[in-house]
Amino acid sequence: MAGVELYDYQLAAVEKMKNGCILCGGVGSGKSRTALAYYYLQNGGAVASLKGLENYIPMDDPPKDLYIITTARKRDTLEWEGELSPFLLSTHDYLNLYFEHIVVVDSWNNIKKYAEVKDAFFIFDEQRVIGSGAWVKAFLKIAKSNDWILLSATPGDTWEDYIPVFVANGFYKNRTEFIREHVVYNRAAKYPKIDKYINTGKLIRFRNSILVNMDFRRQTVSHHEDVFVKYDISKYKDTGRTRWDPFKNEPIVNAAGLCYVWRKLVNMDESRQVALLQILEKHPKAIIFYNFDYELEILKEVCAENGYEVAEWNGHKHQPVPDNGKRWAYLVQYNAGAEGWNCIKTDTIIFFSQNYSYKIMQQSAGRIDRLNTPYKDLYYYHLKSRSGIDLAISRALKDKKDFNESRYVKW
Repeated sequence: MAGVELYDYQLAAVEKMKNGCILCGGVGSGKSRTALAYYYLQNGGAVASLKGLENYIPMDDPPKDLYIITTARKRDTLEWEGELSPFLLSTHDYLNLYFEHIVVVDSWNNIKKYAEVKDAFFIFDEQRVIGSGAWVKAFLKIAKSNDWILLSATPGDTWEDYIPVFVANGFYKNRTEFIREHVVYNRAAKYPKIDKYINTGKLIRFRNSILVNMDFRRQTVSHHEDVFVKYDISKYKDTGRTRWDPFKNEPIVNAAGLCYVWRKLVNMDESRQVALLQILEKHPKAIIFYNFDYELEILKEVCAENGYEVAEWNGHKHQPVPDNGKRWAYLVQYNAGAEGWNCIKTDTIIFFSQNYSYKIMQQSAGRIDRLNTPYKDLYYYHLKSRSGIDLAISRALKDKKDFNESRYVKW
């Protein structure tokens, strides 16, 4: 059996890793393989690229049991099974080289099932330990009795996001101690709102001690193009003035409702469908991201009528990317399919509408930007109008922020 091989930047990351670290790499950088290589080395294996070896070197038998907590999609699509195979590991006993060895791949929704596990190794994929809920409590309990690492493309936007990881590493006894040392609340706010952080030099030292960045230089070139489409200006303005929902024929009750109606008005404009078809003429195999069910119905109808094979991934259907045909469209709902899968069958993603979340937009773009893609040039088309709502979302995303409806609309 051939030895395990890694790219140079993956080897460099493995050498910096330690228990309790966060492995940070962009989408498609190979964090999964790097994390497994660290586990493999910690349990007596040897990476061929590191030692000049040609054959697979077995780990100590048995190695520590391995638990991988990931997204439901990665679990269901068996993506981790493919990553495990070069290490001769599997969740199936008959495929696992090691006897009396447990390998589990499960979703974050089930993390509480493993709170009592001891003396094992945990890989927490697509970091979800933010806040103070049930997942965080289970994570902290696991971290006390096991070796563990975290994988993340975006490790934290604020210092508050790091609290569970800092506590798990023993930097603070609990969340209360962190808040007492570093958080100043806004006394004028009606709810607990952080005004600023203090003694941030200490926080920076802690973060630097656990964050392992992968020096990943992409071979691909990303081409992002904004495609501007029309919208009904009079209907848009009337909705903002009257606060009336023309689709339900009833009053709009809050800022979120107004933004939804504005977006529906601009997203359903026929010019957006025309622009979509023009792009598909140039790129007949494309992934199309959307937000709302009404967009899905439009996309299905337009693509089917024009001879494109259609497949879907959303909360209703979990279909694979089309294998056959020269013309296909893979329709993916942002929240259901922004992460946990990849596609090297196309070089094109079309964003039929924008998502409010910068992180989700980045993760969505990464579905085709993979290490093994045969394409050098990747194309991303962002359909948007010059309406106030579309431009405001674009500004937020450009600033690497999430769009906030209540801040945008004066209600």
